Amino acid sequence: MDRTVRTVEDVLALLDGLFASESEAGRLATGDGKDFWDRFYTDRPRPVPFFVSKPDENLAAYLDQGLIAPGRALDLGCGAGRNALYLASRGFEVNAVDLSPVAVAWGEDRAHEAGADVRFLCGDAFALPAAELSGPYDLVVDSGCFHHLPPHRRVSYLALLDRVLAPGGHLALTCFAGEQGMGSDLADADLYRQRDLQGGLAYTPESLRWIFSDLVEVQLRRMREEPPESALFGVTFLWTALFRRSAAASGDVRPVHDFA
Repeated sequence: MDRTVRTVEDVLALLDGLFASESEAGRLATGDGKDFWDRFYTDRPRPVPFFVSKPDENLAAYLDQGLIAPGRALDLGCGAGRNALYLASRGFEVNAVDLSPVAVAWGEDRAHEAGADVRFLCGDAFALPAAELSGPYDLVVDSGCFHHLPPHRRVSYLALLDRVLAPGGHLALTCFAGEQGMGSDLADADLYRQRDLQGGLAYTPESLRWIFSDLVEVQLRRMREEPPESALFGVTFLWTALFRRSAAASGDVRPVHDFA
């Protein structure tokens, strides 16, 4: 008789196991799991759009428009570090975390080549000790991590934000919009019935506003297309969102709805 559930974390771990591949051998696997992402990032020359060392166009726009300012930043699911390196170049003190040691090693190589000062961490952001992701962070950047999480890990995600995001701090989020085959529209319950995350979850603006309703919406729009010669990364099948954590000293920010 196997009784493994006593705490909320036990429940989350149990649900993680529903999406664990055979290669994971029953280990905790949020999203597609470490083994998947290690294989994904091994072939560096592969023509994957976000393998380019370019920052997201919306992230650059937030800085250029004065919506965010340099401070302490956390890049969740940093991959090969393209946004982390950009933030460091713009004066941020950057911590970057990814589940895949292969991705982190690539990011460290890029940082060394660029002479950028980025502190890379390897591991599950929900399981790393508080001393490793101590916060507070003025900016949390997530370009493609959130949409690879199973629904129950949104609870962990929001708890992490609550712990590490500074009052008045911002979340810059980029996730699948469900177009061009990027992101599944399956209902949360059906994902558990099929035990398959479908390569990532699509979101609507309404669902993002509901999930992050404890934060103040600053801007939510579609990512703008960037041509190959651009210094920025931009594709139209992604939503970009900037949310702010309320603070007594923060001024009122009017939401901007731009779905062009």
